[in-house]
Amino acid sequence: MKTKFVFPIALLVLAIALTACGPSTITLQPQPPVRTITVTGTGLVTLTPDIAYISIGVHSQDASATAATTDNNTKAQAVIDAIKGFGVDVKDIQTTNFSIYPQQQYDSNGKQTGILYMVDNTVYVTVRDLSKLGALLDGTVNAGANNVSNISFDVADKTAALTQARQAAVAQARKQADELTSATGVALGDVQTISYSDSTPPVPIQYARADTLAASSVPVQSGSMQISTTVTIVYTIK
Repeated sequence: MKTKFVFPIALLVLAIALTACGPSTITLQPQPPVRTITVTGTGLVTLTPDIAYISIGVHSQDASATAATTDNNTKAQAVIDAIKGFGVDVKDIQTTNFSIYPQQQYDSNGKQTGILYMVDNTVYVTVRDLSKLGALLDGTVNAGANNVSNISFDVADKTAALTQARQAAVAQARKQADELTSATGVALGDVQTISYSDSTPPVPIQYARADTLAASSVPVQSGSMQISTTVTIVYTIK
């Protein structure tokens, strides 16, 4: 009669063992959110331009394409020679446009009277000695230039100015963070993220007319320009 109870007992032990080996659940306690403060600082550096860029061109026109081209070539070469005469290196003189095109001519009644051939030759000049800029403009006009435009100023090397602007922006952002945390009774922690952007506003541009340049010595004022850096920093607070 004892053997009647062996098999049910074995099943009961097996069921208990399987239950013990079943999946278990681990409950994670929610972590408190990281408290942060975001501040933004701006750094400005004012610079005096030390370089200028100018477009200098010669426009010629004639009923003969050959005559117009010959006139333009002669004057354009004279203009380039004049530019070189002011110490401008060959690498700083770049041809940006040369074109020949016909333009129909009409009388007051709308009747075609002929064709004029237009020839344009424009060079883009980098002037690294601004003290010679006014005299250079005079010289090129006297040599035959009749299209001088887009005189813009810049700073050749902005590396040091960018570094200064970035440092000033970071210092301003940190000052804000210190003031805000002190006022609210919390402590400033580690930096979490940093983002920044550099900006150089448009350089002052002057437009010159060839007839006014030829009249007298050109007074040129390069003015000033600013480099701006904006920095956004996220700190933890505790």
